[in-house]
Amino acid sequence: MRLTAEQFLDRPPKSLQPLYVVYGADPLGTLEASDSLRELAKQLGYVEREVFTAESGFDWSRLASAGSALSLFATQRLIELRVPTGKPGKEGSAAIEHYCKRLPDDTVTLVSLPDMDWQGKQTRWFVALEAAATVIEAQPVDRENLPRWLAGRLKRVNLSASSEALDFLADRVEGNLLAAKQEIEKLALLCPPGEVSLGVMENSLANVSRYSIATLMAAIHAGDAARIAKMLDGLKAEGEPPPLILWMLASELRLLLRILGVTKAGRQPFLSKAREVEKLARKHTAGSLVRLNLQAARIDRMIKGVNPNDVWDALLQFSCGLAGARLPIQMPQN
Repeated sequence: MRLTAEQFLDRPPKSLQPLYVVYGADPLGTLEASDSLRELAKQLGYVEREVFTAESGFDWSRLASAGSALSLFATQRLIELRVPTGKPGKEGSAAIEHYCKRLPDDTVTLVSLPDMDWQGKQTRWFVALEAAATVIEAQPVDRENLPRWLAGRLKRVNLSASSEALDFLADRVEGNLLAAKQEIEKLALLCPPGEVSLGVMENSLANVSRYSIATLMAAIHAGDAARIAKMLDGLKAEGEPPPLILWMLASELRLLLRILGVTKAGRQPFLSKAREVEKLARKHTAGSLVRLNLQAARIDRMIKGVNPNDVWDALLQFSCGLAGARLPIQMPQN
């Protein structure tokens, strides 16, 4: 069975399965799902708990021993296996496969993993976990779905908000779901049950959004010029170095150049993002990509101080050009 973290949190099971796997790109979701599972196990009588963290040098025989040993106090147990790297190695892979074939009685096992890429999901040990476990994935919440996520969180504390207020809140917590949770908890303390007005939110909320190059790339793929400008403003304010931003943008450009056959150099896009890159490529021609490539070279000279023009204005032009979108404001061309 596969569930999202939100599905597990909204509809916790009445009884527990022998094996659970929690992983994903959203740290808050993985934390909450794991905490909820531990609390539920405790309520159902799984009072004995063993935790194994598979770091460098971990003795994998300890997992097998724990699985085959009887409970010390003849009680139900919770066994936790944490694999922080998501790469257990040859010995660990074999140990996990063996464990999945012989799940211990009167025991719930929780395996905690980081976000797994498509290659990691093809490994024999992960396939064995999927076959035997209830898999809970904590998926990231993008800007489009963030107001709905926030509305659900407000509902849990007997609050609601208008679409305008939800958009206001989303703008201030985008990219930082842990901060979003904290702000909602603060609203629950400040406000009586019912609708929270936009004015109350404006007065009580701090701007806790966290901008990243990943959110900038998401805005580019969405073709949203206003959000691109907002992301770049945030990256500038947080001191993100322009060379790193240009490198990420140029990497995306090289993928597009390869897809349109302008060049054979560069890597193939990862399978997980191939579809969105191909969609972006349909907005371009070989000529438009060549012009963007020349623009990237000019930005590189600006970063090195050879060209005196403003690098952040140029990055905005380049990003909007890559997105196939018009600039949100009229700007002079470099």
